[in-house]
Amino acid sequence: MSVPETAALEARARTSVFTIAGLIRCMRPAQWIKNGFVLVPLVFSNKLTSPPLALREVLVFAAFCLVASGIYLWNDGLDWKSDLAHPDKRTRPIPSGQLSAAFALAFGPVLVLAGIGAGLALGVWTFVLLASYAAINVFYSVSLKHVAIVDLMCIATGFVLRVGAGAAAIEVEASHWLLMCTFLLALFLGIAKRRQEIVLLAGDSARHRRVLDHYTVPWLDQAGTIVAAATIVAYALYTVAPETQARFGTDRLIYTLPFVIYGILRYLRLVQDEERAGNPTGALLTDRPLLTCLGGWILVCAWIIYH
Repeated sequence: MSVPETAALEARARTSVFTIAGLIRCMRPAQWIKNGFVLVPLVFSNKLTSPPLALREVLVFAAFCLVASGIYLWNDGLDWKSDLAHPDKRTRPIPSGQLSAAFALAFGPVLVLAGIGAGLALGVWTFVLLASYAAINVFYSVSLKHVAIVDLMCIATGFVLRVGAGAAAIEVEASHWLLMCTFLLALFLGIAKRRQEIVLLAGDSARHRRVLDHYTVPWLDQAGTIVAAATIVAYALYTVAPETQARFGTDRLIYTLPFVIYGILRYLRLVQDEERAGNPTGALLTDRPLLTCLGGWILVCAWIIYH
């Protein structure tokens, strides 16, 4: 993008107005799907059929949505200038003039505090984990997102905290295997996202996100392959672990492994599709083979655990 074009976009952003549509877009409801990880302990604790516990998990999900949306608002209020260098992100509400950066910076913390407050009503540990999630994201937005590898670890830790908060809300212990699988899967998705950003932005990637200057496509491909393999192995070991078999009273969870292998390999293929570059969440929500695989995994897991 040329300097005059950048200047024109920046001038439009500075004369932004408040719109409800802009606020909702900036809260990124499409990203709330990530908070579905709070439901994992409910499913894998064999308590999915308990309405009171299911309700508590729904409330945890809502609390994480509030916190995450608050962080998105605050982060976009800080990063709108660098977003102008991204072909997709420059259409976000603040760079495009639909929402002022000042409002986002003021309203974001309100949503974060509301979410953390809701967590307190669900228990001390749920509150602690929600507050920890918010704190990590604040540090990430301010500085950690500029530190190579640490930025990926922060993203993965956020998913582990979601699972931990979901377990705390229904007072069950989250399996160490489950936490490890969650961390590795989230790390794999984070690596894939960085790769897509580098490919999409080409030589302009560091201008949008400074940490991209410390990554290369070959390194990310190698790291992604290693973490993908580790995720598959960790999940396979989880399905045959004695504590897993004792909890579910069966050793048949191993039959869900083909879905995990296919899903990860399919996503690796999508990551290398330039037409989908820069939008990993979109790929997860629109790719039919991947959605079919996910649906199959959920159904088979449910049948094995609750049959």
